[in-house]
Amino acid sequence: MARINLLPWREEYRQEKKKEFLTQLAGVSILAAVVAFGWVRFVDGAIENQNERNKLLQSEIAALDKRVQEINELKKKREQLIARMKVIQDLQGTRPTIVRYFDEIVRAVPDGLFFTNLTRQGNLVSVKGVTESSNRVSSFMRNLDQSEWFANPNLRSITASSKYGDQASEFSLQFNAVLPANDKPEGGA
Repeated sequence: MARINLLPWREEYRQEKKKEFLTQLAGVSILAAVVAFGWVRFVDGAIENQNERNKLLQSEIAALDKRVQEINELKKKREQLIARMKVIQDLQGTRPTIVRYFDEIVRAVPDGLFFTNLTRQGNLVSVKGVTESSNRVSSFMRNLDQSEWFANPNLRSITASSKYGDQASEFSLQFNAVLPANDKPEGGA
C-alpha cells in the first residue's frame, strides 16, 4: 500500500479555516462595534431630543402657570370690585330707607314721650327714653306695631323717675326694623 502523508494538507486546511474564522470573528466584532456605536449614538440623540422637548414643555408650562396666576389675581380683583360695588349699591339703595325709618319713628312717638338713647344693631333697634305716663309707652308700642317699617315691639323695663317729674318714668324698649314688601330693593334684602 502506498503511503500518502495527508498531515500537511490537513494542517494547511486547519490553518486556513482558523484564519478564515479569525477574519470572520474580526469582521463580526467590527460590525458589532459599529452597530453598538450607532445604537448608542441613536439612543443618545433620542434622549437629547426628548430632553429638548421636555425643556420646551417646561418653559411652556411655566408660561401657562404665570398666565394662570395672573388670571387668578384678576379674578380676585374682580371679586373685590364686585363686593365693593355691592356695598355701594346696598348703601345707595338703603339711603332713603334710613330717612324713612326716622320719619316713621317720629310719626309713632306720641306727645309726652322723648328718647334719651336710640341704637341700632342690624335690624334690632333699642330705645331708652322718658315718658309722662305708662299709657304713652303703650301708645308708642301700638304705633310701632301698626307701622309697616317696624315689628315686634318689646318693652324691656319701665321705672319711675322723679328727676324728670312726679309722674315721669324711664323706659327701655326694643323692636325690629323691617322693609315693607313693596319697598324691598330688587334682589331681596
